[in-house]
Amino acid sequence: MDDTIKIGIIICDRYRMCAGGKCMRSLRNREGAFSIYEGKEVELVGFAPCGGCPGGNIEYVPEEMKKNGAEVIHLATGMIVGYPPCPRIKYFSRFIREKYDMKVVVGTHPIPENYYTTHMNLGTWDSNLWKELISPTETDEKIRLSYD
Repeated sequence: MDDTIKIGIIICDRYRMCAGGKCMRSLRNREGAFSIYEGKEVELVGFAPCGGCPGGNIEYVPEEMKKNGAEVIHLATGMIVGYPPCPRIKYFSRFIREKYDMKVVVGTHPIPENYYTTHMNLGTWDSNLWKELISPTETDEKIRLSYD
């Protein structure tokens, strides 16, 4: 029996040209939101942009990833660190869970220190909702600095 957890990653469209280096590194190292997979085998079965505001690919991409075996969708860290962060991320999470019956994790790689500092100074993540959303990717300063 294959115990490999299959995941898909959806990134913010403004980062659509991203090569995924930080996400792949953090998946390999089980850092940030990928720390939940410590000691487990994980296979990435899809990596796609959201389609741009208001997130047109959110309607279709999870279905394709699920056909490829994805059990969990990660909404990439870029959705929470961009300027501004994605205003639809909570809705996207609920939609994917409801429509596709898939687990959704907000975040991939740890928040880079430069983004962390700026958003903290701006008060972007002061609400309880944002504190909850960033918690899987809010690591210590040493790790955040390594992702700058």
